[in-house]
Amino acid sequence: MGDARRAAMAIDALRRGWPIMVKNDAVTMILAPVETSNGVNGATGILLSASRAATLKLTNQRAAADTDLPVLIKAPSDMDIALAVAIADPTLDLRYPMKGPFEAEPLADGSAAIAAIELARLAGLLPAFLVLTDRETPLMCVTPHDVSAFDDSGALIVAARASLPVAANAHAEIVAFRTVADAADHVALVIGKRDSSPPVIRLHSECLTGDVLGSLKCDCGPQLHEALHQIADAQWGILLYLRQEGRGIGLINKLRAYALQDQGFDTVDANTRLGFAIDARDFSVAARMLELLGVTRVRLLTNNPQKVQGLRDAGVAVEERLPLKIAANPHNAHYLETKKNRTGHAL
Repeated sequence: MGDARRAAMAIDALRRGWPIMVKNDAVTMILAPVETSNGVNGATGILLSASRAATLKLTNQRAAADTDLPVLIKAPSDMDIALAVAIADPTLDLRYPMKGPFEAEPLADGSAAIAAIELARLAGLLPAFLVLTDRETPLMCVTPHDVSAFDDSGALIVAARASLPVAANAHAEIVAFRTVADAADHVALVIGKRDSSPPVIRLHSECLTGDVLGSLKCDCGPQLHEALHQIADAQWGILLYLRQEGRGIGLINKLRAYALQDQGFDTVDANTRLGFAIDARDFSVAARMLELLGVTRVRLLTNNPQKVQGLRDAGVAVEERLPLKIAANPHNAHYLETKKNRTGHAL
């Protein structure tokens, strides 16, 4: 049985640059995050995501292994923290094109390595670790079971609620949700007068650049405001504002994905080149929020079939999918085409 609290403390340690121990059965890995570490003393290797290893042309050295597993490489003899970051961060490839050759080493435990890469994603860091010797003293010990137990939805509670008149509708209530697993607080905005009809629901993932700064690279800000107006035009509805920036990879990694898009990669390839899933969001947290609000049937305002399936898999009856039409602009037209052609959005 895993302990989500240990995973949460490990995530906090990684953000601070502290080493952690990932232990599974008899295998122990002492790891420090490349991104937040201040040096490479004691590092014997670097653990990289599978996709980053492929970019570095390591695939032929692991052809007999599982190509979805992270890859362990021997630390170069001249490695310093700048070189380690250049190895880990694909946005620097044009600046530092000459890297390697690298020597891949046997991976003693794939599940421990996979758990470490997932912890990096949850911490919003590059999925790359310095592998340290036993001389280093980690502050936290975590297992793959602990990482698997880290689930926003399981321990979600209503923390606070209050009336909140908004421009779309003055009759609205804001409900804040908290979980012991994560420091992120999710929010629901309940609009209109509740009755027995299924509400119009919008699952909106946090987007600082689009929602707050008015970025033209995505359609998030216009979608948010259009959704609020469509909910206000219905009998009643709920906007679920989920703290899953960058489709679950975090703000800083999302900005790295933007930098890769500036180099010519689309949003799908940018995410995978960074070492992450195309969409790492977990919509079970939205289902739990609806459960706490007493909602079991919804009319879902979305173009994303994964949101429909995610709610249905979590036991929410999606009685209707309502489209959300947003006009393209010259800065996001390619992004919208990618959503349509590569992730199945109905635009």
